[in-house]
Amino acid sequence: MANFVIQGRVIDRNFHVGAPGVRVEAWDKDLIVSDLVGVATTNAEGVFRLEFDSAYFQELFVDRSPDLFFKIFHKDELIRSTENAVLWNVAAGETEIGIEVELKSCPHPMPNATDTPTKPVVREAPQPSGKSLKNDPTRPAVPNEPVLAIENIQGNILSGFNKDQQTLLFLRVDNKHDFRRWLGELIPFIATTAEVLAFNRLFKEIRRRRSAETRTVQATWVNIALSFRALQLLTEDDATLRSLAQEFPDYQKWADDLDVLKADAFKDEAFKQGLQARSIDLGDPRDAEPGEAIDEIEGNRYNWLVGGPHNEADVVVIVASDSPAELAAEVVRIEESIYSGRTHDGKHANSGVTILYKQQGATLPPPLVGHEHFGFLDGVSQPGVRGRISEDEHDVFTLRQNPQEPLDQGKPGQDLLWPGEFVFGYPDQDPLATEVKDPGKDSLTDEKWVGTSSTARPKEGPIWAKDGSFLVIRRLRQDVAGFHKFLADTATAIGTTPDLLGAKLVGRWKSGAPILRAQTKDNPKLADNDCANNHFEFNDASDPISPQADPDKPDCLVDDARCVDNDPTFEISPGDALGAICPWAGHIRKSYPRDDESDSINPKLPPGVPKVGEVSTQTHRLLRRGIPFGQPYYPPNDPSRTIDSGNRGLVFAAYQTSIVDQFEFITQRWVNSPGFKETGTGHDPIIGQNNTLGEQRKRTFKVTIEGKPQELSTQSDWVIPTGGGYFFAPSIDALCLLTGRKK
Repeated sequence: MANFVIQGRVIDRNFHVGAPGVRVEAWDKDLIVSDLVGVATTNAEGVFRLEFDSAYFQELFVDRSPDLFFKIFHKDELIRSTENAVLWNVAAGETEIGIEVELKSCPHPMPNATDTPTKPVVREAPQPSGKSLKNDPTRPAVPNEPVLAIENIQGNILSGFNKDQQTLLFLRVDNKHDFRRWLGELIPFIATTAEVLAFNRLFKEIRRRRSAETRTVQATWVNIALSFRALQLLTEDDATLRSLAQEFPDYQKWADDLDVLKADAFKDEAFKQGLQARSIDLGDPRDAEPGEAIDEIEGNRYNWLVGGPHNEADVVVIVASDSPAELAAEVVRIEESIYSGRTHDGKHANSGVTILYKQQGATLPPPLVGHEHFGFLDGVSQPGVRGRISEDEHDVFTLRQNPQEPLDQGKPGQDLLWPGEFVFGYPDQDPLATEVKDPGKDSLTDEKWVGTSSTARPKEGPIWAKDGSFLVIRRLRQDVAGFHKFLADTATAIGTTPDLLGAKLVGRWKSGAPILRAQTKDNPKLADNDCANNHFEFNDASDPISPQADPDKPDCLVDDARCVDNDPTFEISPGDALGAICPWAGHIRKSYPRDDESDSINPKLPPGVPKVGEVSTQTHRLLRRGIPFGQPYYPPNDPSRTIDSGNRGLVFAAYQTSIVDQFEFITQRWVNSPGFKETGTGHDPIIGQNNTLGEQRKRTFKVTIEGKPQELSTQSDWVIPTGGGYFFAPSIDALCLLTGRKK
């Protein structure tokens, strides 16, 4: 028995968009009488799917393949037939088709004031087809934004791999000469932003058109980052470094200026010292006191699985894939290059590195897909990145999908930041600027941005740091049982529900719906809408985003990738300056305070020091690329007889151009500070830490439940550091320079 699947899309040729709500009939062409074999109705994107099998049509087909044509009906009126263009001898399996029609009305008419929005939710916005970039309102002309060297920047930095499966290999360098050769051999396998961006856009377009998840296209990516020590080893020999610089045109002018070619040129003290040396300053559990057993202090750096004083990694290789099998195959290939490497003439070649630790990561299975182990949707709020990917002034890296902020936001609530916050050699944010949109200085040369890349001598790092980024990795174990026990016990004590208390502590419900837009109960529909789930500020109220009228057809909605956020089932954020809805200590507010200002901190700041506010906050952002590890926690039926390893958590990974002013600032000055944003606010209840002597790691945080302020506390850490490191992800050009490998 053969199965037939017809997957297709009906396009309105007048509007160049999918035609929603039309009836599609599939007919088997016959010399005498044609037979109806299937009927479907198109969805909001004009997509339809028909399925039938040969057993049902045995008498019709009689050992032949069907010859199909289609009839398209709009409001029961036949508007198109393809009988003059029959698909002859359609094979079993899936067949894709496209049919153009001409509707007599708008595919998405302007709604009345009381109507529910009729324009489909915009979750992805791929490259538009059939029209130029300059006609796309999500791609405005931005000639003042820099062209990003996407062929040179590693792919996980700006685009993000977004893969369900990952393996991180942490390596130690044993021999710098062998390591240089091995690293050079790896360069062709390192994914660039250009490659990852092209794949991600293709994947999103296929998913959008089919209105379903698909495994039609898959990829496996590799990126790499090196510690300060590893970079020192590669740049410590003057003669070698000078010789390598002379071979590459981009670096020839610096061949006799070794100070800007050596790793010592990096100014970021956190990167140079390494994570384990900064661990105590980050609030991690302190080292053992006299008479105290160090192995009983979980979270202390001496107990880390990788990255501690005795197992500090020099290199991290990130392998990510859509397929567990392809991931495993690529990891095996890399491992063989390390332990069984061969030269081009077949001789054994030492790699100069040893694998210290292998960390697996994977998206959690349903119903926790996209969530972290505590059960909350993760990665909702990421900054947008300014910049173009070609000389075309409309070819923006991040689409401008918020019609209320057409030049300054991606999706609603996603402020666009200058790329120098995340990649060296581009303008960064100015903490003393008047507005977020004002560019700051070149993140490598520290020169004021004037519209073109600076050619001045670098001040923040070596010349080859351009197009590179610092990478912070933290292996964080999560005590899921302890967290949920706290929610249950505390909710009972203060007269609320664990779900509401959890939403207060996080700032979002488990679905990802922000509590500022769902104050008393979860709203999964809101959480699933990318145009609404991040559309809020903490201080100021937000406004609905109405559908946009087509300037050429005023009675019609324009069909483009701009967002609409006017669903009557979504609450509009009223603003929450006092922290009564989303506590000042709430995790999403502590780690990213948006437009919050401080009445207790700002008046005490000396002149020239940035005040707490939206402009300065945007200088402390991260591009997060984390992934869960371990199996989900399921409460045992008999805890006394079931031993849970507790080996689950998050591999936190984030890119930035200043570890001191970004990752460490957020950790020390925000999440761990009980006085931010106001005196008495308390710690971030989720990731905050307190290693103040004599306080036994006690953390306090204030929440308001049904109008009653509550001060809660715990001495338990629910997120425990168990490893990590500070690394630098060089550009492809930099890797070629450091290894001597030609492109």
